[in-house]
Amino acid sequence: MRPSFSTVACPNWPLDRIAEQARDWGYLGIELRTFLHASTAIAGEPALTDPAKVRRLLRHAGLSLESLATGLRFDEPCSPPVIGHLLARSRRCIDEARSAVGLGVALECPIVRVFGFEIIGSEKRSSAITRIADRLRLVADHCRNSGVRLAVENAGSFSTASQLAELLDAIDHPQAAASYSIPVAISAGENPRDGVNVLGERLVIARVKDMHEGVPCALGEGEIDCRPGVEALAERGFRGAVVFEYDRLWFPAAPACEDILARSARTLFAWSGAGSGARASQPPHAAHA
Repeated sequence: MRPSFSTVACPNWPLDRIAEQARDWGYLGIELRTFLHASTAIAGEPALTDPAKVRRLLRHAGLSLESLATGLRFDEPCSPPVIGHLLARSRRCIDEARSAVGLGVALECPIVRVFGFEIIGSEKRSSAITRIADRLRLVADHCRNSGVRLAVENAGSFSTASQLAELLDAIDHPQAAASYSIPVAISAGENPRDGVNVLGERLVIARVKDMHEGVPCALGEGEIDCRPGVEALAERGFRGAVVFEYDRLWFPAAPACEDILARSARTLFAWSGAGSGARASQPPHAAHA
């Protein structure tokens, strides 16, 4: 596996600083959070940076770009009164996801992360899954021959691996895969070891985080025990990225990220069984699972 981190940890940093620090901390890859449009939420917004520059910065630092993480969701209902408005909104999420895939192609990034999200109101689960899956399938089809896979993350009404697998079964597309958030699964009552086994070969990227008294903290120093999930990935020989999320973007009062990301890198390597020499022993551009 390849220990990586998300740029939600350092929203005010430009990409050149992110790449330099990631190398110094020992990470093998990074995940770029994107809002796709002219957003100033993240200084290193990849949608506002020349893709060739991004590739060059990461290559120089010996890093893989593991994932382009969006917040796109596909659960907009399509029946109540203002039908045209709702249909336009559901169409927009498909168009935005296709735009994210295009950005992934330009960046040579193998994964675009999205969400299915929630079953709304009293809607039957089967109907909601069909609606959400139909939209996701359109985006997955757009990924054909692109080098990009659409990774749907467990959240909302699909918080466990079995629920996410149900959605992936409905999408039924080779370009649709799983992004597994171990903390979300734990919060939903799932043993992450079971979740890793359920998703099997469809799991292409995993993520971890930790919290202490409601504030993000270094991995292994808070109340979320992600270690069994990481160990389960290592035991399966998982070759994808395990992304540490330090959510300073959403918690701006949280401590600065430098020391936290450095400690978390060491913890991830230790949990994976790779030890401190892992960065030197693993090629940064190893094939994705």
